[in-house]
Amino acid sequence: MVFDKKKVVYQIYPKSYKDTTGNGVGDLRGIISKLPYLEELGVDVIWLNPFYPSPQRDNGYDISDYTAVNPLFGSMADFEDLVQKGKAHGIDIMLDMVLNHCSTEHEWFQKALAGDRYYQDFFILRDQPTNWASKFGGNAWAPFGDTGKYYLHLFDVTQADLNWRNPHVRKELFKVVNFWRDKGVTCFRFDVINLIGKDEVLKDNDQFDGKPEYTDRPIAHDYLKMLNQATFGQDSDSMTVGEMSFTDIPNCIQYSNPNSHELDMVFNFHHLKVDYDQGQKWTLKPFDFAELKTLFHTWGEEMSEGGGWSALFWNNHDQPRALNRFVDVEHFRNEGATMLAASIHLSRGTPYIYMGEEIGMLDPDYESMANYVDVESINAYQAMRSAGKTESQAFAIVQAKSRDNSRIPMQWNDEENAGFSTGQPWLQVGKTYRDINVAKEKSGPIFTFYQELIALRKILPIIAEGSYQSAYQDNPYIYAFERQYGKQRLLVCNNFFAKTVKVPLPKAYQEGRVLLSNYPEEALSDTITLKPYQTLAILVD
Repeated sequence: MVFDKKKVVYQIYPKSYKDTTGNGVGDLRGIISKLPYLEELGVDVIWLNPFYPSPQRDNGYDISDYTAVNPLFGSMADFEDLVQKGKAHGIDIMLDMVLNHCSTEHEWFQKALAGDRYYQDFFILRDQPTNWASKFGGNAWAPFGDTGKYYLHLFDVTQADLNWRNPHVRKELFKVVNFWRDKGVTCFRFDVINLIGKDEVLKDNDQFDGKPEYTDRPIAHDYLKMLNQATFGQDSDSMTVGEMSFTDIPNCIQYSNPNSHELDMVFNFHHLKVDYDQGQKWTLKPFDFAELKTLFHTWGEEMSEGGGWSALFWNNHDQPRALNRFVDVEHFRNEGATMLAASIHLSRGTPYIYMGEEIGMLDPDYESMANYVDVESINAYQAMRSAGKTESQAFAIVQAKSRDNSRIPMQWNDEENAGFSTGQPWLQVGKTYRDINVAKEKSGPIFTFYQELIALRKILPIIAEGSYQSAYQDNPYIYAFERQYGKQRLLVCNNFFAKTVKVPLPKAYQEGRVLLSNYPEEALSDTITLKPYQTLAILVD
């Protein structure tokens, strides 16, 4: 079965969406209370970041129990209610499956540490560590108790990589997925799933911190085929997405081509590094539009030609708000927000909306490091200070790049704490909540534009199914592409700058009709004038 490409996914960071208990932390009942709002927006699936029991060393991606609900977020009964009430509103639940690693507090690791040889083979243990670096810094190996051996942790030292070469591990992880399927879940997001295929013999590698030794290995495809067959592949209405770390296009085509029987679609993150100076996150640099455009065109065309499918997004729980990164928000917030939305919702792939994106939420503009709770941001600030940056220099970078920018509470109204909680929020609300909130924005230009984009995808096959071809490649201000489906053609032009740009319009499109614009419509002629941050979509039947 090919999944429904008309669907749109909405990501929720549960901790920050809606608190119903007054403890300052969002919960499952809060999400239930907002299902009518999400139905009004028009989304089909909500993806929840992990809500399982966890020591929270990595914001819930260090799971200590795969088949339970962290009491902080509610109960299993709450989750079951969410699934049922979601279906009543036409919304499915997508769960985050973290199957590459588990917390060292998980009973499997604890039994292994206690000497149980059966469970020791659940992990990747070696007498001698390789020279691989952890993605969180330092060596990727840590001493395994007092055994003289080392265990692999590609992420935090408390996140032990699981040994997928062991069939018992695969069986247990497939049971986890099926546990949630039995709860009515049909949609899954698989965290860093292209890292599960480690070779039997692990070798040193000086390239890219060792990543080529464990990323996109051929056996990973075999494992995904097994996972598909044993779990979600049995459902006619499933939807799956794989988060692909340090990946490439040929592998992503293979992961997501229906003929491979692996996954439905893939995330890649290359486009979110275009404002990194020399590839380093904790820097300040204007975004490189030429690089952004090249990445979009290359991935768009090659995935289209190869029959792969991408998950399209600007925002998630690990990124500062795209509006702040790519738009002059002081003068063009509405125009920039709608342009960014159209640039992915009208492209080839499944669009993902991150909570608050649909109302044009911004970074919180905190005034002090005391406002931040993200451990990565705090560590980065300290490292920058140690490297010689002044307080103001280091703080400016954290302000721009912190993950907390996206994790601030959802802004529901202009009441205290933005209507998120009656108690003190776990993370301070953004400064703009009195002006930017759901109550105010629901009738505004951004929310209604998102509604229109979602509706168009459901009624026009060219948006959901059409091919992708780059357009106006040489224009230094415009990201444009063509879609084709049967005899229909769609041209989408997006002006990424706060200036007016004129471009010639091919004759075929002069006789088309404006499908969508974030400015008042004008008659089409041999030249089109794109205003600051304008998006213009022209359809030819």
